[in-house]
Amino acid sequence: MDTTYHTPVMLPKCLEALNIQVNGKYADLTFGGGGHSRAILDKLDGGKLYAFDQDDDAMKQAEKIKNANFIFIKSNFRYITKFLKLYKGTPLDGILMDLGVSSHQIDQPERGFMFRHDAPLDMRMNQENNFTAKELLETYSESQLHKIFGMYGEVKNAKNLARGIVAYRVNKSIETTSELVNILNKFAPKYHEYKYFAQVFQALRIEVNEEMKVLEEMLAQVNGVMKSGGRLVVLSYHSLEDRIVKNFMQTGKTFGEEEKDLYGNSLNPFKILTRKPIGADENEITQNNRARSAKLRIAEKK
Repeated sequence: MDTTYHTPVMLPKCLEALNIQVNGKYADLTFGGGGHSRAILDKLDGGKLYAFDQDDDAMKQAEKIKNANFIFIKSNFRYITKFLKLYKGTPLDGILMDLGVSSHQIDQPERGFMFRHDAPLDMRMNQENNFTAKELLETYSESQLHKIFGMYGEVKNAKNLARGIVAYRVNKSIETTSELVNILNKFAPKYHEYKYFAQVFQALRIEVNEEMKVLEEMLAQVNGVMKSGGRLVVLSYHSLEDRIVKNFMQTGKTFGEEEKDLYGNSLNPFKILTRKPIGADENEITQNNRARSAKLRIAEKK
């Protein structure tokens, strides 16, 4: 398997979790470099795999796969129901989601995902969209910036940082990652600068790509596209998205408490198979550091 583009995280555990049937229908909602998809295809004989990704580079990787059982859909997975109906892909036997940003995207300096490279403040996963991190920093109010830094980056001094950015942009727009880092240096805790930069960049990336909203929209559709006994397998990488996934698997909703009928029986259409998330082993973490924060959760449709 080619891992130069992106190394798939917890691959054997994901395959085991999907409980793949050779003639089943599966969806990989985050194709990326195709590592997970290729491994699923290897286990199919007459089944189908529907892979989603909105990134042009991911589509180029998908074009390398010559397999009649493989259908690539260049779209955000928030439109899962629409496209699966189009391709007659329901009901599914399993869904896999790897919510991490592709290594390939991160490692492309011009995409602006990383603070270590000087690049335009872009951070779009779908480059056909117009909204970039630069536009976000130019247009969001102090209260909006405070909210996303605190919620999506868990930045301790989010309010002060938001105020500082608004004050800075009065005289000069923030065009590049290096310019942003220069501002962040004034607010970052001593000896923890890199962690601080990472938190802020994560918050911006999540907001630019509407990651939490998209995740909630997709999960709301899962029950309608899966068959009884189908598996939902999700890899998350930070506490906010993991919390959403955990709550959905436990209650059938992305927020709020579990609903029950008049007799006190749960109306949650899913049974959670991982009371605690599964992490990568030390061997994998040594080989692929991005697996360190990964959490794998599995649920089965009742």
